[in-house]
Amino acid sequence: MAQPADAPEPGSPHDPLTEALGLAKAAAAAGLGMKLLGGLAVRVLCPDYPPRLRRDQDMDFATTAKGRKNVAAWLADNGCEPDRRFNNLNGDRQMYFNAPSGRPIDVMVNQLAMCHTLDFRPNFGRQPLTVDSVDVLLSKLQIIELNAKDARDIVQLLSCLPVGGSAPTSIDTDRFGKVLAADWGWWRTVTGNLDKLPSLLAEDPGLASPTPHDYDPLAQARQLREIADAVPKGMKWKLRAKVGDGVRWYELPEEVAH
Repeated sequence: MAQPADAPEPGSPHDPLTEALGLAKAAAAAGLGMKLLGGLAVRVLCPDYPPRLRRDQDMDFATTAKGRKNVAAWLADNGCEPDRRFNNLNGDRQMYFNAPSGRPIDVMVNQLAMCHTLDFRPNFGRQPLTVDSVDVLLSKLQIIELNAKDARDIVQLLSCLPVGGSAPTSIDTDRFGKVLAADWGWWRTVTGNLDKLPSLLAEDPGLASPTPHDYDPLAQARQLREIADAVPKGMKWKLRAKVGDGVRWYELPEEVAH
């Protein structure tokens, strides 16, 4: 996928990751639970992959309800301007700030609610600067209408991180299976996107890196698909599966005005 004409140089002051990593590292040093989400988290987890760069990219973070007040105070003390009205109304689930550079900061509390709801607390402590790699991947796979940037992020994660195993950034297959086994809707969306991956890559080879990486993304997608099918399902899951696509199984998230 071609970079925008005004894309910044990787690692430059205009690169959103430069500022986001500075905040993530400083928060970690201060003992705060504030970790990167989204495309910037993908870049942290896959540092050797050609980055997807946008000058206007927001900085997305996650925290927990237990730590959100400390995170909010720390961001304000470090020059980040809070949207006080938005945060007063929505701070139990999402907070919004503007960084000293003017770049927007979204802080999700406990979970990411989009097409499905992803609670990132179970594995929150596994990575030092991002939410866990499986949650970064699930945050992309839960999107009903994948766009090119999200498809590219999925390919990137599956090219760089092992599915299963003991590597620090490995994709936790136990958690992956539990999320899909608990909710047929999650299973339906994630498996649908895994099944789409070969055709998406065939239609747009630019979604993949021009140079080989450690893992074959399509082989790893097949492995995740097998896990999704094999993990034991409960009665609630099976009853919803009988209804199938006849009833909508996902939400259509709306942009929240700040």
